[in-house]
Amino acid sequence: MDKAFDGDRIILTDLGFYGYHGLMIEENRLGQRFFIDLTCGVDLAEPARTDHVGATISYAEIYDVVRVAFDEKRFKLIEALGQHIVDRLFAAFPSIRWVQIRVRKPEAPIAMVRGEAAIELHRHRVDAA
Repeated sequence: MDKAFDGDRIILTDLGFYGYHGLMIEENRLGQRFFIDLTCGVDLAEPARTDHVGATISYAEIYDVVRVAFDEKRFKLIEALGQHIVDRLFAAFPSIRWVQIRVRKPEAPIAMVRGEAAIELHRHRVDAA
């Protein structure tokens, strides 16, 4: 892994949402399920040492930012959706140094027997500007 993405992290996986993102008219009209896996690089030394909740970022607060970002705008591309979520996380939590996000679309309108379409973005705070 790139050293820029080393260190402590907060991880949330399989965050499920229903939304209307996509290129196809049917996707915009009917919607579909999306799943998001998220890793945020945060210095967790103080909360690990002190057991003080105020020294860390609440998982619930991270989820709330992701949920609002997911719902506030429709995107044609899951790449753009992922970047939008990253931008919102950086804006909401100055202590987040980097984010890795995977946006998964299990019902993508392509002929798949199994599996899903997905993208993964790796962004360091300097990339967010």
